[in-house]
Amino acid sequence: MQNLKIQQNPILEKSYTRADWQGGYQSLKEEFDYWIDDVEGEIPLELQGTLFRNGPGLFDVNGQRLHHPFDGDGMISRVTFANGRAHFRNRFIRTEGYVAEQQAGKILYRGVFGTQKPGGWLANIFDFKLKNIANTNVIYWGGQLLALWEAAEPHILDPHTLETLGREYFNGVLSTGEAFSAHPRFDPSCEQDGGEPCLVNFSIKPGLSTTITIFEVNLAGQIVRKHAHSVPGFCFIHDFVITPQYCIFFQNPVKFNPIPFVLGIRSAGECIDFQPHQPTRIIVIPRFPQTKEAKVKILETQSGFIFHHINAFEVGNEIFIDSISYESLPEVEPESDFRQVNFDAVSPGQLWRFYLNLDDETVQSKLIESRCCEFPTLNPANVGRNYQYLYIGAAHAETGNAPLQALLKIDLESGKRQLWSAAPRGFMGEPIFVPRPGSKKEDDGWVLALVYDAATHRSDVVILDASDFSKGAIARLHLKHHIPYGLHGSFTSEVFVTT
Repeated sequence: MQNLKIQQNPILEKSYTRADWQGGYQSLKEEFDYWIDDVEGEIPLELQGTLFRNGPGLFDVNGQRLHHPFDGDGMISRVTFANGRAHFRNRFIRTEGYVAEQQAGKILYRGVFGTQKPGGWLANIFDFKLKNIANTNVIYWGGQLLALWEAAEPHILDPHTLETLGREYFNGVLSTGEAFSAHPRFDPSCEQDGGEPCLVNFSIKPGLSTTITIFEVNLAGQIVRKHAHSVPGFCFIHDFVITPQYCIFFQNPVKFNPIPFVLGIRSAGECIDFQPHQPTRIIVIPRFPQTKEAKVKILETQSGFIFHHINAFEVGNEIFIDSISYESLPEVEPESDFRQVNFDAVSPGQLWRFYLNLDDETVQSKLIESRCCEFPTLNPANVGRNYQYLYIGAAHAETGNAPLQALLKIDLESGKRQLWSAAPRGFMGEPIFVPRPGSKKEDDGWVLALVYDAATHRSDVVILDASDFSKGAIARLHLKHHIPYGLHGSFTSEVFVTT
C-alpha cells in the first residue's frame, strides 16, 4: 500500500521544466536605473539600506557563446531600500577584458571554466592570460564598494553610480594580479582589534604545494594582518570559515593536469579531476600565529567536494563546521552545454556538520539536511560563533537533485524547518539575511532574495519575515526585466540614492 501511494503521489513529478530554468541564463545587455513601482505587499519602513548582487550578466560576446556561466562578465545589481520604496540599478564592471571584448565584438580571452578563443587549439596554445571578470561577489567595506573575483585583485566601484573606478591594492599590500578571494568572512568582533569588526579573506596560489595567504582588513579598509602558509598538494578552494581563533579550509580531493590547458585543448577548469578514493583534508590555520604557540593542523575526513560553508564555531577544544557537501565535483565536460544539464544524474549538495577535535586531530561528521540546497546565509552577528538559525536556497522537493526554487530556514537547536517555495516557475539564488535595526533575537529581520520568474521572464526581489516563513512574501518587487542567475552579494545599511 505504501509503495502504491508513492507511485501515485504527484510530488514525484518535477517541480520545474528545464526550459523554464534555462530562461535565467539569457544575457542581460541593458543597464537600468529606475524606482521599482510594481510592488505586491509592502516594503517594511525599517528596512533601510542597499542590497548588492554580483554575477555573470553576459553568456555570449556578440553572439559567440561562452562555454560556462562562470566565465561571464560581472554585472552588479543594486536594490536600495529607503522610506518604504525601492530603487534598482545595474551596471557591468568595466574590466580591462570586458572593454576590450566589447570593442572587438568577439571573445579575446580564454575562460577558466571552458570558454576558448575561436580558432581551436592553435589560437589557445601557450596562452595563459586570463580575464579578470570580477563576477563573483560584491562587498561594501572601508567606505569602498569592491567587486571580487578570486583569481585577481578587486575592482573599485562608485556605490552611487556603479561606475568602475580602478583596482584596489590596499596601499600596496596587494601586488598587481595577486589574488584576493571572492568569499571574505566578516568577524563581528575581532579580539586583536579591541572588539571592532574586521574582514578576513584569503588567496590561493596552487601548485605541487599550495600557498594560502590570509588577510585581515580593518574598518578603515587597511590590511592590518597578512601571513602565508604552505600546505602539501594542489588546492581548489572557493570558500572558508573563521572562528575567533582560526581560519579553516577544506582541501577538496582533486588533481590538476596542466598539459591539456598548456596545449590549448582544454580550459584550466576542465583539467581538474575529482579523486573519490582520496580523503578531504581540513586545514586549520591560527589567525594570530604570532601571539600563540600554535601551528597549522591538517585533519582528514571522508571524500567529498565543498564549494560553500555556512559557519564555524569553537566549543572547548573542538571546532564545529557546517558545510554544503557533494559526493563528487560536478566536472566541466568539453563540448558540453551547461543549459542542458541533467539534474537527475548529478548528486545534490547537502548540509553536513563536521566535528573537529584539535587535541586528537580527529574528525566526525553528521548529515543535517538531505534536501538539495546551496547558497547559505545567517545573521552576520553570529559569524564564527555558535548560532541557531540558517537560511539557504533549496530544491522544492525533499529528495533528488533539482534547481533551487525555494528558501529553507533551519532551526539547528529544535530541528524545525520552514520552507517558502517559488515553484513551479520561480528559481532562486543566494538569500541574504538582514537584521532588523535594534533586534535582540537571532532571527529577527528579513530574508532578501532575487527570484527569476519564468512566466514573465522577469526577476522579483522577494522579502520574507526571517522569523516566520509561513507569512509568505511580505513584498514582491517586480523588476522590468530579468537578472541572470547570480553568485554572491551583500547588504549594507548605507543608502546611495536620493529619495
